[in-house]
Amino acid sequence: MTMFNPTRDQVRQFFCTAWKKHLERLPLVGAEVAAADIAARHPEYHALLGDAENSLQQEWTPEDGGMNPFLHLSLHLAIHEQTSIDQPPGIRAAYDRLRSRLEAHEAEHILLECLGETIWQAQRSGRPMDAAAYVEAIQRKAGLR
Repeated sequence: MTMFNPTRDQVRQFFCTAWKKHLERLPLVGAEVAAADIAARHPEYHALLGDAENSLQQEWTPEDGGMNPFLHLSLHLAIHEQTSIDQPPGIRAAYDRLRSRLEAHEAEHILLECLGETIWQAQRSGRPMDAAAYVEAIQRKAGLR
């Protein structure tokens, strides 16, 4: 089974195109709907998304002190998908628990932090991502553990 593995430029172009279509009120297709919604909740990225050519050239490094905007948006998109299909199992309940006391975007950012940490741990250890540890971290932050 081959998984979709877009290049850096394809991811950036996808978000820029979704944002442009949103602004021009053109029909959004598939994941573009969620991507445009996520982008709309991040006004700090609007100028960047509106300049696809520059976006493809720009670099963000941890040493710069900020997160790559496209990584941030991509993690939001991953969380949107994960919670919509409850995969890994338990993520939707933990997210709903967070939503009971936080605004949706704040709750997503907690999941985003946990996902980022889980990915970093997997990369550091050279092992696959630990989905159970990921959900447990969210559950702890949601007060379920």
